Amino acid sequence: MEHISMSIEDGIAVITLDRPDKLNAFTTTMENELIEAFDSTDANDAVRAVILTGAGRAFCAGADLSSGAETFSEWRAESNGTDADGDDLRRDGGGRVVLRMFDSLKPIIAAINGPAVGVGITMTLAADFRLAADDARMGFVFNRRGLVPESCSSWLLPKLVPLQRALDWIYSGRIFTATEAFSAGLVYRLHSREDLLGEATALAHSLTRDSAPVSVALSRQMIWRMLGVEHPMVAHRVESIGINARGAQADVREGVAAFLEKREAVFPDRCSDAMPDLFSSHLPRPRW
Repeated sequence: MEHISMSIEDGIAVITLDRPDKLNAFTTTMENELIEAFDSTDANDAVRAVILTGAGRAFCAGADLSSGAETFSEWRAESNGTDADGDDLRRDGGGRVVLRMFDSLKPIIAAINGPAVGVGITMTLAADFRLAADDARMGFVFNRRGLVPESCSSWLLPKLVPLQRALDWIYSGRIFTATEAFSAGLVYRLHSREDLLGEATALAHSLTRDSAPVSVALSRQMIWRMLGVEHPMVAHRVESIGINARGAQADVREGVAAFLEKREAVFPDRCSDAMPDLFSSHLPRPRW
């Protein structure tokens, strides 16, 4: 890893954007390494949750603009695959990361430790929770650079905050405070910069300590994927498949027995080999 780092302790993986001298500006290398990191955390049954944060004083200052005015012309010339229709189109790198996060089996907490602008804020929209340092500042600055929203933010942001607030932030491209983000519901909790990572770790443990790993993974995908379906019948069908599939697995027998015996459950099923398919006949699997 060149532009990120990752550590795992007590079931929690911490992925750190690690270019502090560049305020963790986003690069193609970072894009590919983040996708690889989330592949790794999904494949590791010892990981129960993931925290995404930044090294140094920033979370992420947005795209690396070191190439100057030609940054995005040069960016278009690079290749990272074709789009969903098979066209030879340079895909948005932040969008590829967000699609991979969307499909994560493990809960994701973004610990926004400092400035987060452009892709630095849009990549966090696929996290389950955003905690922020109380002095952090954020901005969807694309219109001020002559660009448009990216990282699937035109789909995600209006689902997370009221539409008029999303339009204010996107149209104006203005920088706003963590307090404003908290008031709008974009940020779950505010903490001092010094306490942020510890609070994110505590939240990660509270989400996963007493829950079955496979159930958490399925629940995460159910909640996220239901955001775009056209009718609750889709949710009903997916949930019915889930109840039937999980009901035949060892976790449910253990969970019920532990409840009746008034003890802590020790769930045997693992994401690596016990994930039932709830979605293939109802919803497309994201490509990243």
